[in-house]
Amino acid sequence: MVKYKAADMDRTFAALADPTRRYVLERLTNEPGVSVSELARPLSLKLPGLTKHLDVLSDAGLITRSKTGRKVAVQLAAEPMREAMAWLARYERFWSASLDRLAAFVEREEP
Repeated sequence: MVKYKAADMDRTFAALADPTRRYVLERLTNEPGVSVSELARPLSLKLPGLTKHLDVLSDAGLITRSKTGRKVAVQLAAEPMREAMAWLARYERFWSASLDRLAAFVEREEP
């Protein structure tokens, strides 16, 4: 059986629970190294508000930040998500079986 660090996993799922933070992670997959001010631009947040979200993501190990001069760039660090996906995969058989039964039911009911 695979052992997971509960505190790390809790931080990962807590960080992923917020839509703003999920948006940041999605954006970083397409734009690695984007600046904090660029991340904040399309959001209805001021920099201090976004910084709090970035702190949560950083504490969960989901991002890294680097500073060059006055620019702070943000990069995705996906390892904690890999661990969360491995944990979720253990339960995939439960929802897969339900979806398989639903598909079989729908196929039987078609004229």
